[in-house]
Amino acid sequence: MGNDGCDQADEENKSQNGEMQLKRTIGYFEGASFIVGTIVGAGIFVSPTGVLKYSLLNVGVALIIWTACGIVSLMGALCYAELGTALPLSGGEYSHIKRALGSPLAFIFLWTAVFNKPASNAARALLFAEYATKPFYGECPVPDMLKKCLALAVLWCLGILNGRSVKMAAWVQTVFTVLKMMALSVIAVGGIVLLIRGRKENVARFENAFGSEIPDAAQVAEAFYQGLYAYGGWWSLNYLSEEVKNPSRNIPLTVMTTLPAITVFYLLVNISYLTVLTPKEVVSSVAVAVTWADRVIPSVAWIIPASVAISIFGALNSSVFTLGRLTYAGSQSGHLPTIVSMLNVHHWTPAPAMVFSTVVASIFIIPSDLIALTNYFGFSVWLMIGLTCTSLIVLRYREPNLHRPYKVFLPVAFGMVAISLFLVLAPIVWSPKEMKRSTPKAFGSRGTTVLLLLNNWKPGIFAYINHRNLPIKPSLQSLYPCSIH
Repeated sequence: MGNDGCDQADEENKSQNGEMQLKRTIGYFEGASFIVGTIVGAGIFVSPTGVLKYSLLNVGVALIIWTACGIVSLMGALCYAELGTALPLSGGEYSHIKRALGSPLAFIFLWTAVFNKPASNAARALLFAEYATKPFYGECPVPDMLKKCLALAVLWCLGILNGRSVKMAAWVQTVFTVLKMMALSVIAVGGIVLLIRGRKENVARFENAFGSEIPDAAQVAEAFYQGLYAYGGWWSLNYLSEEVKNPSRNIPLTVMTTLPAITVFYLLVNISYLTVLTPKEVVSSVAVAVTWADRVIPSVAWIIPASVAISIFGALNSSVFTLGRLTYAGSQSGHLPTIVSMLNVHHWTPAPAMVFSTVVASIFIIPSDLIALTNYFGFSVWLMIGLTCTSLIVLRYREPNLHRPYKVFLPVAFGMVAISLFLVLAPIVWSPKEMKRSTPKAFGSRGTTVLLLLNNWKPGIFAYINHRNLPIKPSLQSLYPCSIH
């Protein structure tokens, strides 16, 4: 009887060509929670320091940059919305680059992302462990071993959760999104109340907002990098396209409502920071939200570090979810071993892909160097965004008859390509020594050559791996019921 139930479920979750597929269980609210949960991480609690620093303490310029970062993120999200509705496939940028620019570039993107994105997840897990344990140690340093163990525990808990149930992962995401938005609301409302009271020390920073020195182009670019870090994650919904209900409606609607709302929230939070703290105090603060709490609500200031940990946890959950989908999509196309493309027959989740990506992230936790992990991940983001928006333009001209439920204004896509190119080249031109240290080796000429050679040889390599894995598959299916897509 149990087998009959599984067989019936198999039939219900097969595509028209008879293959198993992921279930569409993500509605508007779940999608909005994933976007908000991914974007609102630690960035808004710490990035205001960097934006104001590179804006030369010019409050007006800093607020304009925060607004501009929101607009750029919305532009990119609208481009991704067109691709996500026209090609509702798991894998996000990988699937779009493969369709428009070919398999070699998609292969390079995948294998770069297979290491870059787990590095980002490892950094988030370690940062969560730092904030979660700090209240218990006060001024004393938190033991590295404790942080690593907690980071690994959280990473594997989320990996197992996302490998077993999409609905449960979405529920967790919704809960933590609500909690983090409540924390931001406390900061935003607190600042507005103080501003309305009209005390001289609270409004002084805004009476002559542009009175300080105006930053040059290089400094503006650095400030943009800091601000865009806080908006990172707006691309996450495209990794779920294959699981979104009514994607032609829900993907554009989710993007058009969440990004403007987050931009407004970020502006209110920054105004609140500057209402309570001077620009110099903001720049000298390691975590500006914690400094704000010590000044405004000292009796319950511990709420803010806890809120930062909650925000990071929610962002990590979203990132773990999307990374599993990217790995799954890559294995479907033959760019990763077939065993990674197996689906759990009870929960219709890419469980082996989740295990694979979590193992890679766990390896990155061992060195526990947050700065190195962040730099390793950061450079590739805007290069891949530029390639994805280029894919949109290519598909517009190559496949004009492709059904597009939503179409972005084409100059927006050209604008995103130009912005991405600027954000990739600016640090190379203005900070070449720093970029030499932080640029992933996979983007060097030798690394790219190796990846291109692997792309040519991978059918033979993976055929050998798949052949060697044949005895493993029945064992895996008996322990964790899976079926190859």
